Amino acid sequence: MKNNKQDTWWQRVNYKYRLSLMNEDTLVEAWHIKASRLGVVVLLTLSFFLTMGILAVLIIFTPLRNVLPGYSDSVRQQLVDESIAVDSLSNQVALQAQYIDILKQVLQGEVKADTVLTLDSMQIMARTRLLEAKAEATEEFIAQYEAKEKENLHLFSVQQTIPMMTFFKPVQGVVVVPYSKVQPGIEISTPKQTNICSVLAGTVVFSTYEINNTYTLVLQHDEYMTIYKNVGKVLLPVGTRVEAGATIAMTSSEKPLYFELWHHGNPINPEEVITF
Repeated sequence: MKNNKQDTWWQRVNYKYRLSLMNEDTLVEAWHIKASRLGVVVLLTLSFFLTMGILAVLIIFTPLRNVLPGYSDSVRQQLVDESIAVDSLSNQVALQAQYIDILKQVLQGEVKADTVLTLDSMQIMARTRLLEAKAEATEEFIAQYEAKEKENLHLFSVQQTIPMMTFFKPVQGVVVVPYSKVQPGIEISTPKQTNICSVLAGTVVFSTYEINNTYTLVLQHDEYMTIYKNVGKVLLPVGTRVEAGATIAMTSSEKPLYFELWHHGNPINPEEVITF
C-alpha cells in the first residue's frame, strides 16, 4: 500500500501537462509546450541561480560596484593618489627639461661646463628667490594679526553672540595642543597625507611656502577667517572659491596641522563650535 502511494506521488510529479495556443478562427493549434511539475521547479531554480550569478559578475567586474555603499571612499582616495602621482611626474618632467636645456647650452659653448649648477642648487636658488619675493608680504600679514592680538588680548574669551552655523571638521584627527591665550589655535595630529577640508564656504585669499618645508593657507568665509599651518601640499590656487567641506590641501607627514578660527578679527576656540 505504501509503495502504491509513493508511485502515485512520483507519477503526479512527473506527469506532463500540455499548454496550447490555438487560432480562434480556425481552431488550429499554433504553439504548444509540455512540462511536468518537477520540470517547472527545476527550470525556475536554474533561472534563479543563473540570474544571481550574472548579477554577481556585473557587480564584481564592472563599474556598477561603485554604486554600492563603501566603494566611493576608495575611489576618491584613488583619485587623490593619482593626482599626487601626476603632479610628481610633472615636476620630474620639468627638471628633465631644465637638465636638457643646460646640456644644449654646454654643447653649444654658451655655458662653461664647470659653471653649470646642479639641479638641486637650481631648486634651492629658485626657492630662495620665491621666499625673498614673499617675505615682505608675509611680514606685513603677520604684523597685522599680531597688532590685532595685542589690541584684543582681553577678548580672547569671546563673549559676543556668534550666529549658529554648521562647521565642517578641518581634518580627521586628534587635538594634541588645545586653544589658549598664548596660542590662538589648536594643533591636530593626523595620519600622513590626510585631506584638509574647508570648514565653511569661502575663498582662498593667501597661500605661502614656509622655511620649514610646509605651507600656510588662509581662507575668508564672509564673517569668519580660517588659518591652516604646517600644510604638506596645497591643492587650490589663491582666488579659488570653495564649498563647505571641500578638500583644499593635504597634511604634512612630519608635523601636526595648526588651525585657527577668527570672527570679526577675534580668535575663537575651534573646539567650541566644531566637534573633533
